[in-house]
This record gives sequence, C-alpha cells and structure tokens, in this order.
Amino acid sequence: MIKKSIFLFVLVVFAISTQAQQIFSNNKYPLVDFRTPLDIVPPALAGSFGELRGNHFHSGIDFRTNQREGYPVHAIADGYVSRMRVQNSGFGQAIYLVHPNGYTSVYGHISRFAPKIAEAVKALQYQKKTFELDEFPAAESLPVHKGDVIAYSGNRGSSGGPHLHFEIRDSKTENTINPQLFGIQIPDNIPPVIYALYVYKLNKKPFSEYTPKTFLQVTGGAGKYSLSKAEPLNISGEVGFGITATDRHNGASGINGVYSIELEVDGKPVFTSSLEKFAFENSKAINSHIDYTAFMTTKRSIQKSFVDPGNPLQIYSNLVNSGRIEFKDQQVHELKYTVTDAKGNKSILPFSVKSDGQALISTPDQPDGIPFFYAKENEFAADGVKVVLPKGTLYNDFNLVYKVKPEPARGAYSPVYQIHNNLTPLHIGFDLWIKADARLGALKDKAVIVSAGGASQGGFFENGYVKATPRNFGSFYIAVDTIAPTIIPVNIADGKNMAGIAKMVFKIRDNLSGIKSFNGYIDGNWVLMEFDTKTATLWHSFDERTATGKHQLKLVVEDMKGNSKTYSINFIK
Repeated sequence: MIKKSIFLFVLVVFAISTQAQQIFSNNKYPLVDFRTPLDIVPPALAGSFGELRGNHFHSGIDFRTNQREGYPVHAIADGYVSRMRVQNSGFGQAIYLVHPNGYTSVYGHISRFAPKIAEAVKALQYQKKTFELDEFPAAESLPVHKGDVIAYSGNRGSSGGPHLHFEIRDSKTENTINPQLFGIQIPDNIPPVIYALYVYKLNKKPFSEYTPKTFLQVTGGAGKYSLSKAEPLNISGEVGFGITATDRHNGASGINGVYSIELEVDGKPVFTSSLEKFAFENSKAINSHIDYTAFMTTKRSIQKSFVDPGNPLQIYSNLVNSGRIEFKDQQVHELKYTVTDAKGNKSILPFSVKSDGQALISTPDQPDGIPFFYAKENEFAADGVKVVLPKGTLYNDFNLVYKVKPEPARGAYSPVYQIHNNLTPLHIGFDLWIKADARLGALKDKAVIVSAGGASQGGFFENGYVKATPRNFGSFYIAVDTIAPTIIPVNIADGKNMAGIAKMVFKIRDNLSGIKSFNGYIDGNWVLMEFDTKTATLWHSFDERTATGKHQLKLVVEDMKGNSKTYSINFIK
C-alpha cells in the first residue's frame, strides 16, 4: 500500500510538472527522451531561453560550470553528429547532434571536442587549410549514444565566462525551442520579479522615440505586486502598456528572462507573448519587442505589450488590436499582468484604469522628413548618397531625416552623411552608397564606409561610389585602410628553444577593416593556427608534425582590404 501511494504521488508530481512545462504552448514536447548535457548537480543557469540580449533573444540556456572549464559534455540522447563548427567568435567551437525524435541539440563555447570528433575536425582543418570550419558529416560517420561524452565545457568564442550554451532545435525548421519544455529540470520555485509599469500614449500613431510614456512604480514581491500610485489610473485616447520584469531560479542563478507575459482587460486577454520558440532570422526583432529608445538611452529593457506592424516574431497570441487599447466609456476597467517563468511560477500585477478626457496627452508628430513605410521597399537619393531599405527592414512607418555634415578634419574622402538616427531599429541592414571625392584615386581598393564613431561598415568601390550595408542608422563617411595588421609574439622569439612549451602564442589586431585571414607555416608547411576574437589571441599547439630540431616559422595575417603583415623567425623544438 505504501509503495502504491508513493507511485501515485510520483504520477501526480509528474503530471503537475508536465502541465507547467507546456504553459502557453499548443505543442506537446517529449518530456523523458533527453537527459541533461552536464552532470553538475544541481543544475544552474547563467542565462535563460529567450532572455533579452543586445540585438537578439538568447537562443538557448547557459549552464553554469562553477567558473571552470573542462566538464564532460554528454549527448542528451542517441543520434549522430550532424554539424561541427569552429568560429573566431560566436560559439567558438560547437557540436550539433540530430536525434531520431525530430530534434537537434547544440552545444556551444566548448573547450575541446571528444577525441574521435576532435580528430575529424582537425583532419578537415588541415585538408582545407583553415581554422574556421562549418562541416556537415554524413549520418553514419559519427554516431553517438545517450550519455556519451562528446566534448568538454569551455569559454571559446563570444563567451563572457566559462559555461555551456545549450539549445534544442526543430530539425526540419531549425527553429530553436525552449529546452525547459523538454523536461530539462532546473530547480525553481521563485516567481518572476516585476519592477515597473509603463503607459504609452499611442493615439493611433506609429510607435517611435517621440511616443510619450509614463513610468509607474511597482511594489510587492513573492508573486504579488501592485502599483505605488493611487488607482484608477486616469488615461485617454489609444494607449499601450509595457513592463520590466526578470526571473531567478533556486541556487546559483543569474538574473534571467521571463517565459511569458499576459495582459488582460476585464478578465479577457488582449496580449500574450511566450518565448516557446523562435526563428533565428527574426531574433533581431527583439528591438521591436522592447522599447528600443529606452534601451538605447537608459539600457532599460521595457517589454512592450503591443506589437509593431512590421514585427515578424511569432511569439504573440490573444492579440486584440495588436495590444493597442482605447477606453471610451469612462468606466473603471480592471487590468492584470501575469508574468510566468519556464517552470510555471507566476507573478501578478493587477491595476485599474478609467478614461478621463482631462488626462489627454497628445502624441507629437514625427519631424518632417522623407516618408518611409514598413510594408514596402524604400529608397532615397541625393547628391553624393543613396539609401535603399529592402522590404522587411522596418517595424513602423516613419519619416527619414537626412543631413549632410562637414567632412572630418582628417582621414575622410567624403562629407559625413547622417542617415536618420540610432533610435529607430532596423530588422536587417540597408544598402548605402556614398560618392567618393577625387582624392580617393588609387586608394579606391582600400576604401570602406565608417560610422561617425570610426567603426568600419565594410564596403567596396564601384562606379565612383563606395557601397556598404550598415545594420543601423547613423552618420557615415568614406575612409581608407592602408595599414597592415599587427603581430605581437607572446612566448616565442627568433632562435628561442620551444622544447617543453605546448604552444606558441601571439596577439594580432587590425586598425580598421578587420582581420580577414591568418596562416602559419612551419618549414613551408601549413599549420593550424587558432584564434579567439575577444582576447585577440592567436596560437598554434605543437603536435607530431613538428619534430625535434630547428624550424622556420612564417605567420601571415591579412585584413579585409588586402593589407598584409608577415612575421618570420627560426626556432628550436
């Protein structure tokens, strides 16, 4: 009888867990197919799925690794290695596994691959004579079983510290899905924290940096919140709402993102966002999901509860008029925010509003400019400059403001062209042509477009213009890159005996256009040089290819404009 009771209790707990895992999702994901990728107990996250990051939603979950590298990373289920990737930045080193149930698991920032996989990666790097690699091996070549060690955790690529980045993707669509929906359990009985409420005066105009908003302080905790301000709130015209909220879990938790936000009016939902899954090509639409102006000016991430017409994200449901609300009856209306984490813990913020014509706040018109529309391709040309925004670039209609500014004191080959401002987000880059002045001459192959802050936007010369594709609005002009990269040896010098030293290390940098390639040669033979962008560190780990004795080293580093630097020495091994 006791055993039966325990069994029933386990079933009830499992049912409750299953229900929580499927919140705001019509999809039923397998809850027992996958194990966790690490054996660290209890698991803890440094980053949650869909967390708000600069220009993107976080595409997986970041497992903490106790500020250390080298933990064994396990295959979460049977499958095969479908992709092996090595990058200067990004994931650094990553491995992808396809599983029979239709999902792909991804493991990023790893320090090294398991021996068999590492051997395959290195063989391909030598075969192709490249450090960066993106290979898709045949299904039968590298099979794995659930629990196999496939790699070791690390800090490679664009990582801010040792951890394991982990994703689960739909193998057909490549959409990334919240791993906690698959029974990946993170101990968590802590509800999200709600910090503030915002009221936006939309008044049937496109949202922009000119849209007025009102900040309202929130008090409370443990899942129950209220406004500090007396209610009901007096409002008028068409409004939208937004909130700031974060989440934590038990144990060594970072400040993570929330899973879902739901807004109700008089008991009926008018807006729901849920970070169940998203397509990578839409990740930059985080800049439409949030109040981009507030983020750019204060670094505050306000999640809007109304949807811009050009926002392509598929994370929204229960929308009434895209979340834009207009109260006209002068009655008190009860609103409620419900913020939920991926474990199903909820926080509630109820508040009331009343329409009041005396509370009217007008929404200012945008400054005069060239009308651009989110639903079409937009083009603008003037003397010396041309701008084309492909369809799908904008989230809202707006008026483009354009100015010509004086040429910088030195190093410029055109005036400075201000193309709107950095408070209007773009989903994809736009095409920009700037006419070069006659002084460019023979330097045309060295030309790039740079922002007012001096950051290269890339570019090439064609028919008297330099063309580039900036990803954000700003001020731009033409500059040239004629300076070769720098190579600074860290632990090697001419004639040095490197016996007993595992690797030779360098620092490499470029002043403007960026590093394009690096190639090392020992005794005339290409050798693998590895690079980490965030530390500007380049290295070669000695192996059996370098025998005992005297050797010649040549290292060649080239930038995006063909400027090249060569470092040549002799050394002893």
